[in-house]
Amino acid sequence: MKLKNILNWTVVFPVLSSVFYLGGFLTDTVFANIAGAFLLFATVLAAVHHAEVVAHKVGEPYGTIILAICITILEVGLIISFMLSGGEGAMTYARDTVFAAVMLILNGILGICIWVGSRKYKEQLFMRSSATTYLVSLVAILVLTLILPNYTSSVRGPFYTNAQLAFVSLACLVIYASFLMFQTVRHRNYFIVEEEDHTTHEADPPSNTKTVASLVLLIICLAVVIFMAKGLSPVIEDFVENIGAPRALVGVIIASVVLLPEGLAAIRAAKNNQIQSSINLGLGSALASVGLTIPAVSLVCIVYDIPFVLGLDMKSIILLALSVFTVMLSLSRGKTNHLYGTVLLVNLAAYIFTVIVP
Repeated sequence: MKLKNILNWTVVFPVLSSVFYLGGFLTDTVFANIAGAFLLFATVLAAVHHAEVVAHKVGEPYGTIILAICITILEVGLIISFMLSGGEGAMTYARDTVFAAVMLILNGILGICIWVGSRKYKEQLFMRSSATTYLVSLVAILVLTLILPNYTSSVRGPFYTNAQLAFVSLACLVIYASFLMFQTVRHRNYFIVEEEDHTTHEADPPSNTKTVASLVLLIICLAVVIFMAKGLSPVIEDFVENIGAPRALVGVIIASVVLLPEGLAAIRAAKNNQIQSSINLGLGSALASVGLTIPAVSLVCIVYDIPFVLGLDMKSIILLALSVFTVMLSLSRGKTNHLYGTVLLVNLAAYIFTVIVP
């Protein structure tokens, strides 16, 4: 690899961040926290770059699938590490993180993408059949995992028995696997809009060597983002406690950091008049976040006999229903406008506000 490529900032910052974290420099000091936050943000930007290189090489929708699955795998690792370490909130950590991720994706990432793209292009076209496919799969998984546990009677409270947990996990995997088959084999054309402005893809695809290097660096970047976020979580917890906000806000902040790479990639696609790619990234990540995270965490909880709270409270169910319903209406016509984005962003503000002021 040429020296110029080695010294590229998208390579330098992930390496520096890895050394900073693995070398134990992320200590409880103001300087270390500021340096860690800077390296974290720089690594997020590097992850976006490498994700776009990989997506350019493999094409849609495979590029967005790779990014969604990479982030989900690392999200699972973060959740499981917190649950195995025990402590306050361990039983609800997986539920709170998944719920925060879904709300941030549906209202935040999609809302910003629709608003930014519509302000620039007035209306952006996408394949309505793709949105319907995403939402049918996502709604089924959300109800099975986050709502139904409140209404089963084998055990009291928002819990599943091990048998119920195993069944729901299998159901999630079947739905997600069926969706992937639908997206990549049988109806791949549903997720591609030929009329999109592909000015950012006019250059020749990257070489195999560059693609493999970017894929490796993407995984490193995502891992660094996850572990740096975990390392900075005590600082975040202290901040939340000092302002008198509930602990649930910590999950929202950490989920925001974890979702930064795909969020920035989706927003950039919308600015380039590629709203279909934005939708693929947003809804695909939401589907993977629930459809893969819950089965993985359930397996660990069954093996290690860890109590696992899944059911949401009524306030959260209402906000989730509002978000899903608004997204369904916004994507029902196959074209976007800035009003849809505005309403989704208001929903996001309502969610965050009710987390801070429950």
